Amino acid sequence: MDPLSTVIALLRPHAALSKPITARGDWGVRYAAYGMPGFAMVVEGGGWLTLAAGDPVRLEAGDFVLLPVTPAFDMASRPGMACVPVEPSGQALRHGDPDGAPDFRMLGGSFRVDPANAALVSALLPGMIHVRSALHDTTGLSRVLGLILEETAGDRPGAGMILERLLEVMLIAALRHHGIDGGSRATGLLGGMRDPGVAKALQALHANVGDRWTVARLAAIACMSRSAFAARFTQTVGCAPIEYLARWRMALAKDALSRGGISLDRLAEEIGYESASAFSTAFRRHAGCPPGGFARSRRSARGRPAAARIPS
Repeated sequence: MDPLSTVIALLRPHAALSKPITARGDWGVRYAAYGMPGFAMVVEGGGWLTLAAGDPVRLEAGDFVLLPVTPAFDMASRPGMACVPVEPSGQALRHGDPDGAPDFRMLGGSFRVDPANAALVSALLPGMIHVRSALHDTTGLSRVLGLILEETAGDRPGAGMILERLLEVMLIAALRHHGIDGGSRATGLLGGMRDPGVAKALQALHANVGDRWTVARLAAIACMSRSAFAARFTQTVGCAPIEYLARWRMALAKDALSRGGISLDRLAEEIGYESASAFSTAFRRHAGCPPGGFARSRRSARGRPAAARIPS
């Protein structure tokens, strides 16, 4: 599985809200930050999106936007419009002139990710992903969003599982566009995947996270010198190679501990630690609590008994 797929699988997107949004004439709305990932696609017309402390961004028909951690933002018919505060909901919305056919239509929504690894979203992805229809064919994304809207609007058997798969498809389809706004300036996993050498190293690391990786070995895979690779990796991904490896191992550990049913010895071996003791020390330093305590808190939050096989 490639790095993008492994990250998205670990995030486990779920609990989607989706609704149609229409408007006519002059209008402007303001949302407070709510932390969850948000997405939208303009179906007809155009508008202006302004993130907190950012410049207005024009959205045209066919454009797709993903906000991995949704900050406060304004959406308006034109820059400088007075914006009315609104709350996120799963209900259809109408803005501006209530009479007449709308001149703006958009599908918008939000979803949740597994809280154990929610920090991965902000650490590995840019603050805004804007797939422009003028540069990319977004018809596939449009079809996926249409299916998400259908599932969220109904109450059909299996909707939860279908939505999870659709959200994963939506995320992968959006993230694999190499022309996402931000280009080479974006850091994180997408930045690393745009660099051929760093991408090879990331693919090898994700394919065998339990291996005894060194910067020298990863540099050889990238066909670069050790120093050049370390500098390039840090520049594109946003952290040093071994730091990235440690973060990813901890993400996998949190996921395994949340699900339970695995001993510390086996988990430590699978993600590349020499012993359960070494893993426990690293986990406590990273998470601020022992593995057993983390497992109990996560499983308690999900309403299940703690796994007996995971000691403190």
